[in-house]
Amino acid sequence: MRYLLGIDIGTSGTKTVLFDEKLCEISSATAEYPLYQPQNGRAEQDPEDWYNAVISTVGTVIKKAGINSADIAGIGLSGQMHGLVMLDEENRVLRPSIIWCDQRTEKECIQLTELVGAERLVEITANPALTGFTASKILWVKNNEPEIFKKCRHILLPKDYIRFRLTGEFAADVSDASGMQLLDVPNRRWSGEILDKLEIETNMLGSICESVEITGRITADTAALTGLAEGTPVVGGAGDNAAAAVGTGIVKEGSAFTTIGTSGVVYAHTNSPVIDKRGRVHTFCCAVPGCWHVMGVTQAAGLSLKWFKDNFCKDMTENAYTEINALAETSPTGSNRLIYLPYLMGERTPHLDPDCRGVLFGLSASHTRGDVLRSVMEGVSFSLCDCKDILDEMGIPVNKMTACGGGSTSDVWAKILADCYGCDIRRIGGVQGPALGAAILAGAGTGVFESVEYACEQFIKADNTVAYSPETHEKYKKLHRVYKNLYDSLKNDFRRLSDIML
Repeated sequence: MRYLLGIDIGTSGTKTVLFDEKLCEISSATAEYPLYQPQNGRAEQDPEDWYNAVISTVGTVIKKAGINSADIAGIGLSGQMHGLVMLDEENRVLRPSIIWCDQRTEKECIQLTELVGAERLVEITANPALTGFTASKILWVKNNEPEIFKKCRHILLPKDYIRFRLTGEFAADVSDASGMQLLDVPNRRWSGEILDKLEIETNMLGSICESVEITGRITADTAALTGLAEGTPVVGGAGDNAAAAVGTGIVKEGSAFTTIGTSGVVYAHTNSPVIDKRGRVHTFCCAVPGCWHVMGVTQAAGLSLKWFKDNFCKDMTENAYTEINALAETSPTGSNRLIYLPYLMGERTPHLDPDCRGVLFGLSASHTRGDVLRSVMEGVSFSLCDCKDILDEMGIPVNKMTACGGGSTSDVWAKILADCYGCDIRRIGGVQGPALGAAILAGAGTGVFESVEYACEQFIKADNTVAYSPETHEKYKKLHRVYKNLYDSLKNDFRRLSDIML
């Protein structure tokens, strides 16, 4: 029996999962670590915490499984995207990693746009300058910590720092590198033009590879620490969303998935690089060699429901979400003409507006808590429809929609989403998405599977399908038009509100 190891280096912790060659889980382990916020709007982590978590969880998984580690055919890595790890000439970490949710780089985004040109930046990287991406973080260190920048010899993403510690090799896969704004996304290579303008040497970034390529092998030191066999192959792996797509079987054109987690994502696979010149959605290389994906993001999806639960459902039991679902089902389609805008954290798609905020529109004395709860689910679903509408506008076909994440486990919310989209939705119940995707990539890269697509077709199955109602879809189309108009009516007032000093 051959085995595959998937390691997902997330923001809250690292999850390591061992699978057999039919992708059945054998054992798993998770280790958490802190997130540091030295100032408001800043977010950092210690790369040593990630490494210790990987060493710990790999050792635990092998011990729990009771297998011969020589039977592990390959290892795949997944991880939080956009984080900046800087090493000196002796490969020591120079400063804490500035991670994806850090917002300190607004000035550097302006600087990056001026250096490259707004249109040219989108042409090359498929995205406008964003505070979360890596290039602006590099500029921030250069501008604010010049002595550290002068010492920097290697620039790595979080999972690629782990690759280096496990194998001694410097490499980045195209899916994760797409979120750095240093990659020529259409051509799947480092952009010499951008690197020249940012004065970054190409050799600081390591080699660029596809997600299924073998990038290194486990060293003797790593083997001694973990119980892995020396020489075990480690493949390129993928950024967390690209790995999750593989783990949910979204690996062919026409397929897409919606995630309702803390944030919400609509992700579609494409066989060619399709770019929105207005920068409303992200286009990245995906984990399937020679393919791409387009992704829209709503900031406060499951967060919206959690916010309401934490503040207005304190009387509920430990099974609060069960009670919430039951209450939402007591309200009819349209929540008795109540519309929620889910902009608790600003928004990314389609507005890219940090100033917009949440709204309950149409509230009257007749509305119940069930109406408000259902309107939150509907408002988040409308926001996800905004993402899907952009994909439709870009001519990206979506013939099969899959749902995953905590929100999709709610029957009422899944039905609302299907009715808003106007299509049936397959539900995937597994919780190992990125780690499973990383393991599949390892299997494809080491010959356990003939391809990523083959493995997904054989082993990734939907738990059930939620059918949409054409009649209800027509009602939601009318409500969605009102929802869309509300942002246009309020956007100037959102900005005015944010400028008021209290």
